[in-house]
Amino acid sequence: MDESSRPAAFTPGVKSSELLGYPPDARLLIVNCDDFGMYPAINAAVIESVEEGIASSCSLMVPPPAASHALDLLRRRPQIPFGIHLTLMSDFPGMPWGPLAARERVPSLLDPAGALFPPTPAGRAALLGQARPDEVEVEFRAQIAAVADAGLTPTHLDFHCLADGGRDDILGLTAGLAAEYGLAVRVWLEPARRSTRQQGLPVTDNDFLDSFSLGIEGKPARYLQLLRDLPAGLSEWAVHPSLGDEESQALDTGWPVRRTDYEFLTSPRTREALRQEDIHVIDYRAIQHVWSQNTARRE
Repeated sequence: MDESSRPAAFTPGVKSSELLGYPPDARLLIVNCDDFGMYPAINAAVIESVEEGIASSCSLMVPPPAASHALDLLRRRPQIPFGIHLTLMSDFPGMPWGPLAARERVPSLLDPAGALFPPTPAGRAALLGQARPDEVEVEFRAQIAAVADAGLTPTHLDFHCLADGGRDDILGLTAGLAAEYGLAVRVWLEPARRSTRQQGLPVTDNDFLDSFSLGIEGKPARYLQLLRDLPAGLSEWAVHPSLGDEESQALDTGWPVRRTDYEFLTSPRTREALRQEDIHVIDYRAIQHVWSQNTARRE
């Protein structure tokens, strides 16, 4: 990129945390609860993890049946920052959900049976191999509109089971939607992370953590070690809390990951570790502010 074309906020070597006004050695951490709205035990655990634990924000899935409950919880808690967990996949055969847009408007997002694909490797490959960008945009706009119609304002957009949207064009159209609505976007893969920072837009400086990548055995100790080892700059953890009740166990094979996340997020020991390590837990509101300022400057 030519130096003259770079936004004024970009300086080579400057961390995203510095763009947010922190000193170079500050350690910032976003603890975002993904999958809010997927089912009731997740909704309850997310609210507790934010209100009583260390989680700083959450990401709302709009298509699942429990999304209406999640929207109601957010309406009653305007202090909780949240993003939209843009969803093109359906996780559970026993509790399927479809697109928000009419199926005839988004046929390339559906499998031969007319359903959303499952988030398996084969399902992701099939979806990404046939999804038309214009139809992805139709569905994403429907999910954003559903949140707006509920009288709520998100801070950012991120993706369910598709890292950075799964394709460059999907990430690009999502960035366009974010600029239109004054939101940020979660970006965590290279080279998109680097190119986004070159536009003066803060994204994670360090390796992104998806809690499903951690083993169950010894997980609390592993989390605490990750806090002790957290590097300077902006980091983000995508966590997935759930109460892990009987309904969860019957529905979701991932419930042990979610239950152990919930236990860690709400543990007093975790809060004490953050204090001892002088880690600043933030949410997407500060990032959204810089993204929206950057958009206004470009205009």
